[in-house]
Amino acid sequence: MSKISEWLHNLTGFSPLALDRILTSLFIIFVLWFLRFLTLRIIWRRTEDVQVRYRWQKTSVYVIAILGILLVGRVWFVGIQSLATYLGLVSAGIAIALKDLVTSLAGWVFIIVRRPFLVGDRIQIGTHAGDVIDIRIFKFTLLEIGNWVDADQSTGRIIDIPNSYVITETLANYHKGFRFIWNEIQVLITFESNWKKAKSILLKIASKHGADLSKTAEKKVKEASKKYMIFYKTLTPIVYTSVKDSGVLLTIRYFIDPRNRRGSEQAMWEDILEEFAKRKDIDFAYPTTRVYYNAAEGKEGARAKIDTKETQFS
Repeated sequence: MSKISEWLHNLTGFSPLALDRILTSLFIIFVLWFLRFLTLRIIWRRTEDVQVRYRWQKTSVYVIAILGILLVGRVWFVGIQSLATYLGLVSAGIAIALKDLVTSLAGWVFIIVRRPFLVGDRIQIGTHAGDVIDIRIFKFTLLEIGNWVDADQSTGRIIDIPNSYVITETLANYHKGFRFIWNEIQVLITFESNWKKAKSILLKIASKHGADLSKTAEKKVKEASKKYMIFYKTLTPIVYTSVKDSGVLLTIRYFIDPRNRRGSEQAMWEDILEEFAKRKDIDFAYPTTRVYYNAAEGKEGARAKIDTKETQFS
């Protein structure tokens, strides 16, 4: 090593002490990189699970980076024997110069320790919503949903969000707890319709599409209740009745996986349309506008009056 240092000193002009530190630092970085490479090769051979591979890949980066900073730092700051003092000086300097990055780093620690969400979860944070596809030290990445697209489907856009948002913004996790959400479909029928029969039909359709999910959700709720104060009396699909100005409103409420909202609504609406088409005593309510004139006031002074009411499909 001394001969190599002497040769590099003659070549670069650096002092022997500086060259020794550079070579030692490079050696440490190489050893840490090789250990990470070897670990990942073993994991890749043992499992094909994408999530397991992802977690090992990310965790190994963080571990190697922290070890590298500590070991290389000790090489260059030999005079500072106290590790606490060294870390204190480094953190104080970083906190002053890079406030936003420090906040994001604190957010990353919160994400790793508290796990408000994991890769693969669907979340909404502030005004942004999407599926988490990556978590890094200073930011996490979402595959955006919603926005101009209905029913929480993907827009195709990738959004990078600073980790500091988990501290400063409200976070909603679609999958935290028992991985299901309540969804509702509103069906408005005329007052003249047989609403009891319509309600029976809707309940049958809801049970057809949501009964299996309710059984799964019940197990998930029991598991989640061990950690959270979650309690539901009814998990099976249900149809609520209410009265609006324009007719009788029947609302289907059922459990659904967040990613299947649009598909389930389409399947239910197709069944609803088919079943209601078979019934002459059930009609959808819809708004119409009727315009008429007061003939008694004369042709020139006639006032247009607008009367809006609900009619029905014939």
